[in-house]
Formats: sequence, C-alpha cells, structure tokens
Amino acid sequence: MSIFDFSEKSPALLGRVVAVDTRRVTLNVEPARLTHAHVGKLVAIRTSNPVEEWLIAMVDRVQRALAEPERKIGFDVIKSADELPGTLFEREINSVVVVLVGSVRAKVGMKTNVFSRSFIDVPDIDAWCYALEDKELQRFMGLLSRSAESSKALDLGVYTLDPKATAYVDGDKFFQRHAALLGSTGSGKSWTVATILERAKDLPSANLVVFDLHGEYANLSYATHLRVTGPDDIGKKDPSLLYLPYWLLNSEELQAMFIDRSEFSAHNQVMVFQDQVLASKRQKLEASGKRDIISALTINAPVPFSIEEVVTALTELNDEMDQGARGLKQGKFFGQFSRLLVRLGAKLNDKRYGFLFQAPAALHTYEALHGIAAQLMDWTGENHRVKVIDFSEVPADVLPVIVGLVARLIYQVQFWTPQPSRVPIALVCDEAHLYLPQRAEPDAPEKRALENFERIAKEGRKYGVALLVVSQRPSDVSDTILSQCNNFVALRLTNGEDQAKVRRLMPDSLEGFMDMLPVLDIGEALIVGDAVLLPSRVRITEPSIKPLSATIEFWSEWAKSGRIPALVQAVENMRRQSRRNP
Repeated sequence: MSIFDFSEKSPALLGRVVAVDTRRVTLNVEPARLTHAHVGKLVAIRTSNPVEEWLIAMVDRVQRALAEPERKIGFDVIKSADELPGTLFEREINSVVVVLVGSVRAKVGMKTNVFSRSFIDVPDIDAWCYALEDKELQRFMGLLSRSAESSKALDLGVYTLDPKATAYVDGDKFFQRHAALLGSTGSGKSWTVATILERAKDLPSANLVVFDLHGEYANLSYATHLRVTGPDDIGKKDPSLLYLPYWLLNSEELQAMFIDRSEFSAHNQVMVFQDQVLASKRQKLEASGKRDIISALTINAPVPFSIEEVVTALTELNDEMDQGARGLKQGKFFGQFSRLLVRLGAKLNDKRYGFLFQAPAALHTYEALHGIAAQLMDWTGENHRVKVIDFSEVPADVLPVIVGLVARLIYQVQFWTPQPSRVPIALVCDEAHLYLPQRAEPDAPEKRALENFERIAKEGRKYGVALLVVSQRPSDVSDTILSQCNNFVALRLTNGEDQAKVRRLMPDSLEGFMDMLPVLDIGEALIVGDAVLLPSRVRITEPSIKPLSATIEFWSEWAKSGRIPALVQAVENMRRQSRRNP
C-alpha cells in the first residue's frame, strides 16, 4: 500500500511540473491553490518509475506573476496587441520552485514505503505535485521517525512541521563526520549541547569532553568536572584540579609561549632553547633508566624536563665571556637571551600560569602522563562518560595554546591506542571562535591551536576523535575547521556575516531553507547534513538540567530592591584571581 493516498481531485493538489533542472523543479499552480505553498513546506511528486513511487521536495520559492493581458470577445481569446474591441483580462502565472530532497520507494527488500535521501529519476513534465498536510504529513513524518529509531538514533526534539513526530539524527554519522552547532547569543546553543550530553550519558561507553570556557556547564550533575588550576588552588590536592605541566608543550607551543619572533635574535633563541630542552629531556630519561625511549627521543616528545636547568643554561650563555687575544670578550650569544630570560622569569613566577609551572613534584615524573591521560579520557568511573573541563581561569593570552594542548594530548593518546582497545571520543568545543579564529595571519598562540584542531578535523574520524564545534560567531571560526563538518545544527542567527558564512557551507539548493535563520524561535534549529534523513526544522527538547548560561534579565534585576553591592569581595577576588569564596 502506498504511503500517500492522493488523486487529481485531492484538496492537497498543488500543481503540475513545468520545468526540471537537476534538483530544482518548477510547478505551475492555480491561483486558488497557491495558499498551500509556503517556503520550507514539504511536497510529494508522483513519478512514473514503479520502483520510486514518490519524490519528496521542499518549497524553496513562491511567486505570483501577471502574464501578457488578453482580450476576450465572446468565447474567443485574442491578444491585446491586435487592438480589437473586447474586454481586457489579466492572466496570472503562479510558479512554485521546490528542491528535491529524497524519495519514498514502495518496496526495498522486505520493507515497504522506505524513505531515502537519494532518487533514481527526476519528475516528468506535467507530473502532479501535492502538498503534505494533515494526516499525509503526519504519516510521512512518522515514517522518518520510524526509519531513524535504532540503537544509533540520537533524539534531539520534534519536527516543527509535525510536533508529534520525534526528530532523530544518526548518532554515528553526527559524530564521525564532525558537527557544528551555530547560533547567536541567547538562541539556545548551550541548551542544545546539554540535550546532546544528556542523551549520550546513558550509553555505557560514551566518552565526551566539553571545553567549557566560562563555567557554563558546572552544574551538570551527571558529568565529571575538571578545572584547570587557578592561582588560588596552587598546592592543593584535589582530583578535580587539572595541572598541565610545561613539559607537555611541544616545540611550537613552547615557542609561542616564550619567544617573540619579531626580535632580531629570535632565530638564535629558538635554536638554543630547543637544544637545551632536548638535552634536559635526555638527561631525565637516562636518570630514569628509559634508554629505549632515548633512541626515539624528539623535541616534541611528552617527556619531563627541568625548566630551571634550561633557564640556568640560557643565563650562562647570555652572560658568557670568552678569552680572546687581548683579554675577555663577549661570547657568541652574549646578550641575545636577555628579553627571553625576562619573559621566562615573569611567567615562571606568575601564579596565573601556576597550572603550567608550579605543578606538584609528582607531576614531573615519567609516569605522570599516565594519570593526566586518565583524567582526560577514562570513561569507566562514576560520571566519567561526560567530562567538563573548565578553562575559565586560564589567562587569555595563552588560552588558545592550552585548549589546543588538551585537544592534541587526547588525539595523540587516541592515535597510539591499539585498535581493539580504542573507544571513540568527542570533543565539544564551546566558544570555538575564541581559539579557532578565521584570520589570514593568526598570532602565534592561535596558530598553534588551529594546527592541532585542523589535524583532528582532517584525520580524527580515522582514529575515533570527533569534533562538535559550538560558536555564536561562525564568521569568526576557521573555514578549514567548519568545512570539515558534515553536519550543521543552525539556531537563530541575526548577524548578516554569520548568515552568509553558514549559507556558503550549505549546498546551493538549500539557500531558501537557510533564509529562515533569522526568524527561528529560541531553541529551534535547522539541521542539515549526513546525519539527518532530510534537512529539517526542529524544536530542540529542553534538557532536564539547564546550563548556567541564561541571559541576565536586566530590567527585572534593576526592579529588585534591597540589593547590596559586593564590591569589596569582587576586588579581593580580582586580586586572588579566583571567583570562589576564600
């Protein structure tokens, strides 16, 4: 039995096909039926192919136009150009352009009425087209929901066209081919992220890491919370504190941290600094008896070394005097490391960078990386399936480097994990525009983060590392990163540049569909990509635990009386570099 029960006398009849251009089909519609056509509405087109019974399309454009006037004398119609007497009549030519999005096949194997995003044939000229409304729409949306109901279905909400039908996406394709969640401030991004996390937490081997830059997800009770150690926590022993000792940084990240490439002696600084770091790493390995590691040692190997030894060696070279024919003379590198040493000293003693340079002694041992990897990637403990890393106390000047460092560590550990033991992991990159910027010449810290994430975007799916890029300013996010995302959840976007960026990432046939971006309601999204059966407008389900990202109600807050300023506490928090009460 066919999924649709349409006939030429059906009230849902929209019009006839008059033009076909690959995926775009133009319909001729009678004036009385034009009200059935709305942009974004679904229609069904009858085909002559016995295998592919119906083509499904989405309304892209509705147009009413007046044709050349006619004069009617009696029952005869003659053109006005003949200048014959008669009554002048204006003719309407109403056209509706629809975009093909898939097909419903009567039978595939043992299954009947199967929806597919592909189609074998295009409509014939004069084929009938019907608007999907009422019970026919419900039947089709129910077909979509049933098609997606499986162990890999991710329930995000309900379809706007039919709130009774659950909107599923393919969880495998959503993560393995990367995804982008984009929307203006207040559109419901954090809400959507929380909904996805809630769905994933119930899977026994789920592994998601959220990069939380503003502490928005601190109240998610089902997650393990890690916080990059702030100045007020140096020296404390707490499993929720995340130290990232400096020896985890690779060569490029160390250079971004300490070396100013605009200096005349920058090339000497890089060369000597790397030599000293490599020498210190080799010395530590020899002291630990790890001679098998020494043979494969490189400057980028995550092996502990002593930054104090490196500073001492650089100081000696900077002050070195050689014996010449007429007495002492300045050494080869005399004075070339003065500014580098000042920067090193400033950051080594700055408590804001304590998570890097003031980590406990236990984190400077050969085995320390085992524990750090477990903190970031172990999903087997209580609430470990979702991990939230709070970067809110990381100084802004090194934030891209540190976020990129964590992403690189996760990717590299996953890369070197034996295939049978490898469990997929997803990185949720909140506020991605802050560390994955779209700039022609990004500064050194941003460039390091971009390199790490671009590698994950290009190669991560092979090793089970997925990206969910979340941003309120897609126009500021790297094109390379977004172009690798095959799934898009686009919430309301009001900025013209952001809308244009998202449109450029979509197929040309979906331009009209994406025009709805500025008029979406809060929590409503356009979902496009490999993970959905067809481009859909979806109302995202409200999470049971909302993140701490609600917009401040200014007028309501101002209307409250009896409020007391906490300025003294704020100043002291600023001095301590901590928002927690002492």
